Amino acid sequence: MNEQNEKKSKNKFQWFVYVIFIPLLFAIFIGLVVAQVAGVNVFEKAKDIGAKFSLASSSNKDTSSGKSIKKYEDKIVDLQAEIENKNAELTQLQSKIDSQDSEKKQLLLEQKRLQDEIIELKQIQDKNKKAFSEIVRTYETMSAKNAAPIIMNMNDKEALKILSNMKSDVLAKVMEKMPADRAAKYTELLSANTTK
Repeated sequence: MNEQNEKKSKNKFQWFVYVIFIPLLFAIFIGLVVAQVAGVNVFEKAKDIGAKFSLASSSNKDTSSGKSIKKYEDKIVDLQAEIENKNAELTQLQSKIDSQDSEKKQLLLEQKRLQDEIIELKQIQDKNKKAFSEIVRTYETMSAKNAAPIIMNMNDKEALKILSNMKSDVLAKVMEKMPADRAAKYTELLSANTTK
């Protein structure tokens, strides 16, 4: 009977090895191969799961670790608040830079406009000088007898302007044709104008 019990227990062990243990090992091997092909590191996953279980069991045993976790959580909150403050400062600085950039662009546009205006005014001034030179030339080509009465009918400022730009020989002829008092007046104005 003892032999029979031994044989039965041997048969049960063999049955366990052939029916459960070997297929289980084969299934685990196939699972590892599939996980490796899929790019999953099974050993790292097992290590992570083990670490989670050890943290859970150690947190139940040690209440001081709960205090240290609270300390770390508080530090995380403080750091997040500091990050938000720095982000707000960065936003303010960026808006300041943007406003300075737009102000610089406006100043450059104003400078360009003023330069264009200066060029335009110089062109107008050149045209006016050219036109005035032509007026003076016209008086110079006129006979002194005709030019003198026209100049005497102008206001003193305009007459002085034309007379001061005439060639000296033409000026002398025009002054000859003026009454003495007017010629003296214009001579006085011309000499005062040249001493300035």
